[in-house]
Amino acid sequence: MPSCNEMLQYDNENAKGEIVLRFADEFDAETKAALNIPDTNNFILSVLDADGKSIYEGKYGAAPVSFLTKAGTYTVGVKSRTFSEPLFDAPQFGDNQIVTVNSGETASVVLNCYQLNSGVKLTIDPAFPELYPGTQLYLKGSDGRLMYSYTEKRIAYFNPGTVSLVMEGKTQKTLFTRVLSPQQILSVRLSSEESAPGGDGPSQTTPGIKITVDTSRFWISENIVLGGSTPGGEVSSAYSVAQAREFSGGEDVWVYGYIVGGDLSSSKCSFDAPFVSRSNLVIAGKSTCRNKDICLSVQLAKGDIRDALNLVDHEDLLGRQVFLKGDIVQSYYGIPGLQSLTGYQLR
Repeated sequence: MPSCNEMLQYDNENAKGEIVLRFADEFDAETKAALNIPDTNNFILSVLDADGKSIYEGKYGAAPVSFLTKAGTYTVGVKSRTFSEPLFDAPQFGDNQIVTVNSGETASVVLNCYQLNSGVKLTIDPAFPELYPGTQLYLKGSDGRLMYSYTEKRIAYFNPGTVSLVMEGKTQKTLFTRVLSPQQILSVRLSSEESAPGGDGPSQTTPGIKITVDTSRFWISENIVLGGSTPGGEVSSAYSVAQAREFSGGEDVWVYGYIVGGDLSSSKCSFDAPFVSRSNLVIAGKSTCRNKDICLSVQLAKGDIRDALNLVDHEDLLGRQVFLKGDIVQSYYGIPGLQSLTGYQLR
């Protein structure tokens, strides 16, 4: 914490209030050490007024204890480092708050310390490179990509958003795509059917997802088994609508839900007949759903599947359970969707 007692004079003649900053009491030395967080005195502090004008930009440890300001709204942010592209071993911690300063009063800002970026850690079975010789793994985010060697042990960090694992060789294959939020660390075990945990063949593989949470960051663990019976690969292991919405990038997978509407646009869809569009429909986890934001959109390309499932010709399908095989995309008409259908089953 800064030890100086000076005050930054911002338009001193009209100063009406004061901002006082400190880190939360529970953010103690033990917690910082456990998370390997840098000294908070070296954090980058930013104080902006409502018009975006900088009141202070610099190290937290060099900042005044308090800021005299005019009454108004201010944005206070701290971050442990700048972060603009994927990097190994580069967690970014900090906080961002909006504070209102009233005339003649002191506004106390208690800063917390969250992880602002996301991370991915791969655990690769030793047999994997032998089974897929001449290949290289890359993790790709919106701001760039990192080569992930088969012996890499570090966590790769990305700005929140979509992250994909790509295997490149004679051909390129996207192994998975996930949408990560701040604080999330995705831990993935990568193996093949031949070397999967417990492994005497496909029946012994243990693909799945397990989520655990600690006090500072959300750790998400998955097993990705190439060649195994992974979720979505068969009708019997089809993704639910809720699961499919989280796993964009899945190719040629099965998803099940209830047909609840159609006539999609970027802002709405229709849940009641009659319908006018044969090119799309929406499915949901419950047949009674009337909320587009928790549905999965479905593209019906010209062909037998459109002829069989479109709601213009088949209003009676409303409420029916359906299994669809296709590619999960992050957005189709504004919500996660399913495209390039290759199969369906009505129940």
